[in-house]
Amino acid sequence: MTILPYLAAGWIFLAGLYGMVTSRNIIRTIGCLSVAQSATYVLLLAIGYRRGGTAPVFSDASPHSRVVDPVVQALTLTDVVVGATVTALLLALAIQLRKRHGTLDPDALTGLKG
Repeated sequence: MTILPYLAAGWIFLAGLYGMVTSRNIIRTIGCLSVAQSATYVLLLAIGYRRGGTAPVFSDASPHSRVVDPVVQALTLTDVVVGATVTALLLALAIQLRKRHGTLDPDALTGLKG
C-alpha cells in the first residue's frame, strides 16, 4: 500500500484550509471549503482501493476473487451529494447576505452582532 493518496488528501485539505483562513471574501471562503471537503473524497477512495480488485458485482465473479468494498464507494457518493448541497446552501446564504448588507467582506459585517 502506498502513502501517496494520503499525502495528496492532506495537501488538498491544507490548501483549502489555507484559502479559508486567508480569504477576504465569503464566496472565496465557500470555494475553499469545497476544496477542503474534496480531500475527503480522495481519502475515502484511498481507503477503499484494493490492488487487483474488481467491481463488487458478484454475478460473474468467483467466490475467491478480490473485490473493492462497496461501502466506501457509497460513502464517497454520499459525501459528494452532501458537499454539493452544503455548497449550494452556503452560496444562497451569501447571496442573501449581499442583498441585505451590500458586502461580502467579513470585517465589514458589523451589523451581525447577536
